[in-house]
Amino acid sequence: MKQYKTTDEVDFCIVGSGAAGGVVARQLARAGFSVVVLEQGPWHVNSDFTHDEFFVNFRGGFTNDFHKVPNTFRAKDSDAAKPSPIAQYAMMVGGSSSHFTANYWRFPEIEFQQATQLGVPAGSTIADWPITYADLEPYYTMVEWECGVSGEAGHNPFEPWRSKPFPMPPLPIKSEGVLLEKAAKKMGWHASPAPMAILSQPYRGRSGCVACGFCFGFPCEVGAKSGSINAMIPDAVKTGKCDIRPGSYVRKVELGANGRVTGVKYFDGKKREQFQRAKAVVVCANGAETPRLLFNSANTSHPNGLANSSGYLGRNFMSNYNTVGMGIFAHEVNGCKGQVVSRIVHDPMILPADTGIYGGGGYDFRAMMTPMNAALQTPPGWPRWGSEWKKNLRKVLSNTLMAIGHTTQLPVYTNRFDLDPDLKDAWGVPVLRLTFADHENDVAMMKWFGAKGKELLEAAEAEQAMDLGIVSQGYPTVHMLGTARMGNDAKTSVVNADHRAHDVKNLFVVDGSSFVTSGRGQPTMTIQALAFRAADRMAALAKAREI
Repeated sequence: MKQYKTTDEVDFCIVGSGAAGGVVARQLARAGFSVVVLEQGPWHVNSDFTHDEFFVNFRGGFTNDFHKVPNTFRAKDSDAAKPSPIAQYAMMVGGSSSHFTANYWRFPEIEFQQATQLGVPAGSTIADWPITYADLEPYYTMVEWECGVSGEAGHNPFEPWRSKPFPMPPLPIKSEGVLLEKAAKKMGWHASPAPMAILSQPYRGRSGCVACGFCFGFPCEVGAKSGSINAMIPDAVKTGKCDIRPGSYVRKVELGANGRVTGVKYFDGKKREQFQRAKAVVVCANGAETPRLLFNSANTSHPNGLANSSGYLGRNFMSNYNTVGMGIFAHEVNGCKGQVVSRIVHDPMILPADTGIYGGGGYDFRAMMTPMNAALQTPPGWPRWGSEWKKNLRKVLSNTLMAIGHTTQLPVYTNRFDLDPDLKDAWGVPVLRLTFADHENDVAMMKWFGAKGKELLEAAEAEQAMDLGIVSQGYPTVHMLGTARMGNDAKTSVVNADHRAHDVKNLFVVDGSSFVTSGRGQPTMTIQALAFRAADRMAALAKAREI
């Protein structure tokens, strides 16, 4: 691997190596530019990945450490913010694309122009994207073919138009998929093969899925998941132009007297402060850590945070709501093997007008997946200890399915990240504070999706079907969106349509923070499509000496 000196002025310094950072690094290095990627986590190889549930799910083996980098939460400005693990992500080379579920839905065409076509709900700052689906479609296709996505084109009536089929057939249908198809047919809905960023067959030197069952929250031990660590980082390194630096904790983007970024300050693995010089900086740290870094990069010319003349940095925080239904079946469904999802339902992508609810989303059925999680998800009313609890454990694992509703979340100006004035991390850097309250429309939507999820389980002939209630914010989220939104108007956005900061010519933001809307449940594919597009724009600007 190429190794640059910190005194070398590289063409691009990229902060973060996840879904976006891996793509940008690969594309820019392939275009001949010198690239340094700073990643705070370690660099694992596939053989490091374990099926140890306790280590992964309960000791946070591959995720960020809240003891070292805490967050705080409050529902409104007048509340005292309390420590809360809001932002949850994989901390390793490859980022959260290493342990994601790998659902890869394209956003529907309307997603990019909802404000114009559907209006703006009271209390929301929803707006049109500065790009359309047509602008992004070639890059959605690039994600599918360059990263490796399995699916079946033309089956889902709610999928937007595409220019090319999937490179691989869908993964095999599982029992949860059979049951979802049965339920959807009864309700007059449509179940379709789920597009998954998991290889259904060998592809570009990588192994196909071996159906181990450890997908949700677990990195892939055979490299079949198409996250950055498998699909992008190796190609970036092979160019001889990309230096990946794990254990690099970035604290500040430096600005020169001329108003241009000069490089990045970071702590190396020995907590020594380093400075990497760069002609341009690309922040791909996720929708929480990106605004945190830019807030902590404030200076005399940018007192409210770097690239924040609009005041929109950190604001309009969105995630994706999830509703959860539980169905217990008389027979075994054994969904704990193979990929998490094999079929999806997208009929409620736009909720019917008679509901009076703005937004929409989709459903899948999935199992508890792992024994330890199953043991901790005892259905309501069941024994939680003793011999009866033990007797029911197998049934919870083998006979239980969850109906998961994946939905939109409206952007609201007051829902925001800023810096907690009283709390710092283990390196002495101020941490994030989230201020968030649910919009009334989103509460109504979650209730609708919860009720329909229970109805799906009943239609699948579950012995017992339950709506486990709405899942609101103030809980750990892995989808952090909208906090440095893109737009044509510098007064109401942080970056332009090319992901370049309005305020700083050689600073770019490429991750979920640039989203204008939340999407309908699964943002990672869109993050990667935006990253491919942004890399094209950055390469063109650099070659034209416009950075």
